[in-house]
Amino acid sequence: MQQPSSQQADLFALDQQRVLYAELCNAFYARELQRLSQHLEPSGDAARVARMLASLPYYVERAAFHIVRGHSPLTLDGQNGSWIAKQATKAPVPDSEKNHAFYSRFAQIGMLVPVLVAQQGMQYVMLDTLDQVSSNRVHCNQSGWFDLQGQYQDSRIQHQKVTLLWPGKKHFTPACCGHRWQQYKVTSPRTLSLREMLLTTRINWKNFRQPLPVKDT
Repeated sequence: MQQPSSQQADLFALDQQRVLYAELCNAFYARELQRLSQHLEPSGDAARVARMLASLPYYVERAAFHIVRGHSPLTLDGQNGSWIAKQATKAPVPDSEKNHAFYSRFAQIGMLVPVLVAQQGMQYVMLDTLDQVSSNRVHCNQSGWFDLQGQYQDSRIQHQKVTLLWPGKKHFTPACCGHRWQQYKVTSPRTLSLREMLLTTRINWKNFRQPLPVKDT
């Protein structure tokens, strides 16, 4: 007996999800193994690499699952494991007033935030999370301390300038897609780390103040 069209559509959608999931897993494995191979130097930390390899399947499958099951306005390139969107001609320009207006009211632990990085003539936006919040500054998990205007207040990062941006589509889009600008001109996008790809799945595109909850597969 022929199945109803609604069931056929459901089965077709499920098959598409399975194919996409497999493509993403393959892309993430290839990417992370290449990255880990760079640590396999005589002076590298073999124990650390071994731990990373042991945890790799969990994070690869988790990222692929949440991307397949998530909802994003961006276009997904499953074969390369990346997000695609039209790139602005110029990098985002920090706005200290907007930063202060946003973070003085809405900053909270666990919030996803965009950080503008400038290094050796290259600019790009990376994803980070707030893990500490005080009355006059916030701390990002990877980047360190910023005041509420977005200015860097830490000394850990050398040879590059980082500025906190306020959460919004115009800042999250280049962060998710790896957009870069070199000498103020558009250049090829960077490849996001597996951690950053996982963070992209937590962006609440309908309310940037409330990231999606962390869920296991």
